[in-house]
Amino acid sequence: MLTIPQADGTKTVVSRISEALKAQIAEGVYPPGARLPSSRALATELGVSRTTVTAAYDQLAAEGYLEARQGARPQVPNGLRIARSEMRQGVEAPPTHLSDFGQRLVGLPMHLRPETDARVADFRYGDLAVSDFPTLTWKRAVDAAILRRPSRLRYGDPSGSPDLRAALQGYLWRARGLRCDPDQIIVVNGSQQGLDLCVRLLLNPGEPAVIESPCYAAARDVLLAMGAQLIPRAVDLEGMRTERLPPARLAYLTPSHQFPLGGVMSVSRRQELLAWARGCGAYVIEDDYDGEYRYDVAPIPTLQTLDGAETVIYLGTVSKTLSPALRLGYLVVPRALSPAFRAAKRLADRHTPGLEQDALTHLIASGAYERHVRRVRRRNGERRGALLAALQTQFREEVRVVGAEAGLHIVAWFTRFSMGQEAMLVAAVRAAGVGVYPITPLYDPRSISDRPDHPGFVMGYASLNDSDITRGVERLAAVFHTADPTH
Repeated sequence: MLTIPQADGTKTVVSRISEALKAQIAEGVYPPGARLPSSRALATELGVSRTTVTAAYDQLAAEGYLEARQGARPQVPNGLRIARSEMRQGVEAPPTHLSDFGQRLVGLPMHLRPETDARVADFRYGDLAVSDFPTLTWKRAVDAAILRRPSRLRYGDPSGSPDLRAALQGYLWRARGLRCDPDQIIVVNGSQQGLDLCVRLLLNPGEPAVIESPCYAAARDVLLAMGAQLIPRAVDLEGMRTERLPPARLAYLTPSHQFPLGGVMSVSRRQELLAWARGCGAYVIEDDYDGEYRYDVAPIPTLQTLDGAETVIYLGTVSKTLSPALRLGYLVVPRALSPAFRAAKRLADRHTPGLEQDALTHLIASGAYERHVRRVRRRNGERRGALLAALQTQFREEVRVVGAEAGLHIVAWFTRFSMGQEAMLVAAVRAAGVGVYPITPLYDPRSISDRPDHPGFVMGYASLNDSDITRGVERLAAVFHTADPTH
């Protein structure tokens, strides 16, 4: 819609329409090659005569902003380039007034993994292979969901489709041994929204929150944006260290496959953590981001399963089984928290898109989802084997791998080099066409006691085929074996 400047007695209507259209062309509303509305349509929209709009178009054509042809709508020239600053000269930007939350948010570094020129292989963790997506099965599920749509378009339940919540209840019991009522399930737009809702509802600015170190950086950012007082805790092969935890209001962790180091939290630590939560009145957010992928370890019950006092909030997602683009996740919250989470979800976005919910419901109810999970688990087990074999072949005792028992990534520590050489190695490997991602940004920047001695890469393999994995590790080794470990 075109908004023309208010009359000030110095400019004609034609001039004001011309200026408004120039601004839209400069802002890219009408990019090069785009056609503007017909003079009749724009005159009707603005409530002016067609002659007035025609005069404005003629003025723009004379200045080179438009190309006009008889019987055709005017068009922005394909070669036109206008700097936006040209249209803003003399306009003073208003002062920025942000809330405390907004100021904290702007001050946070965005931990976005950079796009790399990965001509050989990209070990970006979190990506999935397009070939693994069940395209035909999903299409049938979407078609079935469309046929079942109600006769009227309406807003959905903020908590999620009742049918999907019932299907998730059964799936979680079969797959993870988790017992809950459908009313405890809140369907969210990916686990990130679920985490954001948890922190907003359960933590006040300045209150303490326990978090792993290293950890999922986006979780740390959510807590920092809320003004939490972070208590980073080191992790080892048994997950987060739980002895002598200080009192806190909230704890966030990934016990089934610690991100990024891959440790599986032992039962004794799980019990110790739950006793701590009961003792200080804290809630525990259990992020089970890739719990479906277990290879060399037997399934361990979720924290939620062991929790008799309802202090655990379980966070799940389909981002690692179907696609991160679907933005479908779910929370299992204690019964006492259900009303608050339903209200918060309603205010956040009213409800999660219904068609995707209905399609996922169909997949779970038909058994297709679990068959798909078994298939991609086998395939990712093969990819994991290819990566481990390639690292062993190329590096032997110069690499130490952790976190390979579960999930969709491993961490490779390169013991020949010092931590101070990490940035140099990353740049050299990326220049050689291999996408690699250092582990350093995942550690709490204020804590140095738990920092590693050697550079480490978080290496995802779920988006690659075996030959790409092998070639990528070969190129990685070629760079490392020519690098000088003394500089």
